[in-house]
Amino acid sequence: MKYPIQKFKALKNRKRRQRRVRKPIPRLVVPSFFTLMNLFCGFLSVITVASGNLVMGAWFIVLAGLFDSLDGVVARMANATSPFGSELDSLSDVVSFGVAPGFLVYNYAMIEFSILGIMLSALPPLCGAVRLARFNVDVRQDLQFEDFRGLPIPVQAIMLCAFVLTFSQRPELFSAFEFGVSTILTPVIVLLSFLMLSSIPFDKLPAFSKESLHRNKRKFLLFLIYLGSIILFREYGLIAVFSIYILKGLVRGGWLFWNEQLADETDPSSRDRYSEGDADR
Repeated sequence: MKYPIQKFKALKNRKRRQRRVRKPIPRLVVPSFFTLMNLFCGFLSVITVASGNLVMGAWFIVLAGLFDSLDGVVARMANATSPFGSELDSLSDVVSFGVAPGFLVYNYAMIEFSILGIMLSALPPLCGAVRLARFNVDVRQDLQFEDFRGLPIPVQAIMLCAFVLTFSQRPELFSAFEFGVSTILTPVIVLLSFLMLSSIPFDKLPAFSKESLHRNKRKFLLFLIYLGSIILFREYGLIAVFSIYILKGLVRGGWLFWNEQLADETDPSSRDRYSEGDADR
């Protein structure tokens, strides 16, 4: 009589172990892995630039941008978006696309200007942190926008990397300027930092789904052209693609602003509202 009882207990214990083993992996783990790889690449960039290899440090930031785009795509495909993932992504972006590119441009050219160079190099992480904080507030308030409000911090970082990668091997191009490459790099840093704080609309990466594909065919085609140009022409493709992306946003923002001004001028009710508001003040 003992044998059937022992057999039953063994079978029961085996089923318990199987249930323990078959626990599914949380969906949050996969996008978080890409986010942490983004942060790791930012850390490697700082280490590499500190050792004197600016080119490799710049490419590590570009690689961080690739992981940053992948974690968003994977999170949407797996329906694994969460407040934890959003906060982790923002912390990673501050390092990879704020601190790392700031450290890169400081060692590349801004180190010659002492305190002024430090202040200019601090603009990417400072303005990028404000940009990310504003984005997180919009997400928590469930504010949905078809486009980014302000230049995304990865675009700013990769644009600075593309500048360093393109011109670090050709310093003679800036020999005619008094301060060399800093004459061009300084306004580029200031402009990109300002664009992060602005409300100018910039295109979002389209979601990889059937509905999005039918709705955003032009965006997908443009994205494929951008990706192919970067793969074929490397740093030259980077600086060309992201320059076009930024210029497109600036032209579109100027066009929208112009239309709003024309609408205000042709709408008498809007002028009446403004005049009443001024009288109240």
